[in-house]
Amino acid sequence: MAKVIFGVWDGKVIDNRKRKIFEIEEDPAFREFDDFNPGNPIKAFMGGHGFFIFEKGVHLLDAARQYMERVARESCGKCTPCRVGTQIIASKLRDLSNGNRDAAILEEIAVIAEHIRSTSLCGLGQTAPVALLEMLSYLREELVAEIVAGNGKPAQPCTTYVSAPCIEACPSKVDVPRYIDYIKDGKFTHSLGVILQKYPMAATCGRVCVRFCEMACRRTQVDEAVGIKVLKRFVADREKYITNEWFSSYPVAEKKSNDLKVAVIGTGPASISAAYHLLLKGYPVDVFEDKTVPGGMAATGIPNYRLPKEVLSKEISIIETLGGRIHYDRRLGQNITLKSLQNDGYQSVFLGVGAHKGKMLGIAGEDTTLQGYQFGVNMLLHINHDYVDRGIPMDLGEKMAVVGGGNVAMDCARSALRMGVKEVHLLYRRSRNEMPADVEEVEAAEKEGVIFHFLTHPVRILHADGRVTGVEVTRMELGEVDAGGRRSVLPVDGSEFVLDADSIVPAIGQQVDHSFVSPDEGIRFTKQGLIEVNPNSLMSSRKGIFAGGDCVTGPATLVQAMAQGHQAARCMDDYLTLGRVRFFPDARMSDLVQAIQPMISKGVSIPIRHEYRVKVKELDPQVRKRMFEEVEKPISVEEAYHEADRCMRCYRVYSVITEQ
Repeated sequence: MAKVIFGVWDGKVIDNRKRKIFEIEEDPAFREFDDFNPGNPIKAFMGGHGFFIFEKGVHLLDAARQYMERVARESCGKCTPCRVGTQIIASKLRDLSNGNRDAAILEEIAVIAEHIRSTSLCGLGQTAPVALLEMLSYLREELVAEIVAGNGKPAQPCTTYVSAPCIEACPSKVDVPRYIDYIKDGKFTHSLGVILQKYPMAATCGRVCVRFCEMACRRTQVDEAVGIKVLKRFVADREKYITNEWFSSYPVAEKKSNDLKVAVIGTGPASISAAYHLLLKGYPVDVFEDKTVPGGMAATGIPNYRLPKEVLSKEISIIETLGGRIHYDRRLGQNITLKSLQNDGYQSVFLGVGAHKGKMLGIAGEDTTLQGYQFGVNMLLHINHDYVDRGIPMDLGEKMAVVGGGNVAMDCARSALRMGVKEVHLLYRRSRNEMPADVEEVEAAEKEGVIFHFLTHPVRILHADGRVTGVEVTRMELGEVDAGGRRSVLPVDGSEFVLDADSIVPAIGQQVDHSFVSPDEGIRFTKQGLIEVNPNSLMSSRKGIFAGGDCVTGPATLVQAMAQGHQAARCMDDYLTLGRVRFFPDARMSDLVQAIQPMISKGVSIPIRHEYRVKVKELDPQVRKRMFEEVEKPISVEEAYHEADRCMRCYRVYSVITEQ
């Protein structure tokens, strides 16, 4: 692991300049900082909180110059100190790097840098000069020596990267501050364009995203996170890009030959994202779906009250607008196979088969043939496709027990109320704090009347004459933190009781149905039953076959699946055009940014006025629980301006100096 010769981060100094390299202790905090890519050592790292020098001989002036040139390019220009000051500093550093021997310029740079840091309006300007100021404070002699020597050395290999906490938290790395900036300026079309660079399902994600970005939002250290999700829905709905001719003039690469046609299996978020990006790169794409309607788990598992099906289907239709073809009733492993696709001339295949098979509870009395027993994913499928879409009546009984603590369990419980179940009980074996479900979903379920039983675990399903009659449960208590970082749970002796129920719905996770592939087709699976892939390329154990989404990660979120679809499309493009998958510097920079996070102190130093987020209007709980109409209402233009203005634009610039 890398050894720090000198560094300053958040005001903390590490100084090993008087020690021999072998005398410096290894610090696990820098285990990611050995090589940038194989055989290419990292020599220095700069960021919004300071810098680290890992090898002697780093040209400091050049490192600072390249860093500040990227800062100057990223300045939004709305405040003079950052807009003008960064350009002046970059220019002066260029002069010094190219042989100007006037060391007094360093003092001028320090004055301008401090002015930028203390008066800029956003996070970029407030943090960008920090590394330079620390360098001027602690390495002034080294900088002067470089100036006096008149080093006209060539530029060092350098990679720069701009991000923000919300961007890093987003699996798709959507440039959140940029699309919010465009909303502030009233440029809603531009805002949507930023989102569409990463995935096609903006309106869908604006409704059901679990908001990793908001969890990372630095505004939480002031009042409340910026309403990033509602702003995404606002621009998607406002632009109505799904019904307009948004994509008729969309920038698509030159069409590639049919000799490079690609097959995508499934129409879930991962598959749609992969198909979308492959089409934008010019590939002929055919999508194969085993059902008669598209959407995968987004269509099967997300109820209409959260995601209207017309919104989802219109977003998926973007694939056909871009020239792709969707073939329905085509199930991999039955009427098509990997071999038949190869024989039909498909040069690469993306597997987005999802994880649609429910998991059993593994308790006494459990029998999938019992009337009143059904997996959560199956229940949602029947409600969405049979009842909502086709009006087929369904009887779920009067009293239901749903087992689980994730969003699927919440969807099952809330949907059951809408289907006329009078009493819905949700059993979760840990406490409320450990529930993986979105907090807003839990609160919505409570408002609608779902009865929660925390620290409660089923031990036996009771039945008579082939029908569920109830479930025996036991109380649980929290134990020590387990290897996975969660507190273990232990049954409380003598706490068993019976809960009467007409039906029981296990919603404790899903697994991959392996029937899509035969053992001789060369697709390997992990011990967890997931498709085994290379984590960097997402290529499976069979050459040219890529996979992503729930079939690779296990049940995850829509935005995580779309991110994997994008990653796979990029790697498939490399495979088809280069015969190999390239190294992606931005992905590596993101890894370094993640590694440095534990060293960053919390808190917002610049005074920020308290302004709480817009409250999204909802249907009354007592009204909505009887129907599947969308619960959340869109925000107004005025509310969008207010919410966008709360963004602190927490951009950070990072750079690495490498050997090659």
